[in-house]
Amino acid sequence: MFQVTCRDRNRMALESDLLSAYVMGIENVLCLTGDHIVLGDHPTAKPVFDLDSVSLLAAIRGLEQGRDLGGKELKGVPHFFAGAVVTPAADPLEPQIMKMDKKVKAGAQFFQTQAVYEARMFEDFMKAVKYLNVPVMVGIVVLRSAAMARFMNKNVAGISVPESLIEEMDKAENKAKKSTEIAARLIKEMKDMCQGVHIMAIGMEKRVPAILDAAGL
Repeated sequence: MFQVTCRDRNRMALESDLLSAYVMGIENVLCLTGDHIVLGDHPTAKPVFDLDSVSLLAAIRGLEQGRDLGGKELKGVPHFFAGAVVTPAADPLEPQIMKMDKKVKAGAQFFQTQAVYEARMFEDFMKAVKYLNVPVMVGIVVLRSAAMARFMNKNVAGISVPESLIEEMDKAENKAKKSTEIAARLIKEMKDMCQGVHIMAIGMEKRVPAILDAAGL
């Protein structure tokens, strides 16, 4: 899935990336506004933000209708399956649902969520957005350690790892086994609430088959 972020490119570059991707056979696109530049490892770089995720989705629909954002007619048209992101753990949640609604109206055909660690909260979120009738893939970031969970709670917007899970990781003698167990348990609890799971292994990709097996997938 091709992730396209508005932070680093203007509309010409974004359109170029999208059309080039389509020529290469890539049709699944995830549209993101992007975190602000100060949150990355090049905090003095210049952000762009010519478009945001909503206007990028609209631009994709324009390309599919045969015209770019400059009004120029294309020779042939691409066809994308375009999606966007949402943060179920946001507090308050209402602005997220409002933005989600705008993204659907702009052309979002699916959503990937920020990492979710509480099934009850996710169930409430899915009930609240059921009216949108758009597939949702719940996001699972595989925990490496209790320290990683605490770091995300402190530094990553929209992620809330419950203290009970942090304590589980802290007490586990075999961190890798416990990490797999927690990820699989979360998937089992939430897979029937939504239409898919997005596993973010972040350097632990070799664990993914074991997580899928443990989750019964």
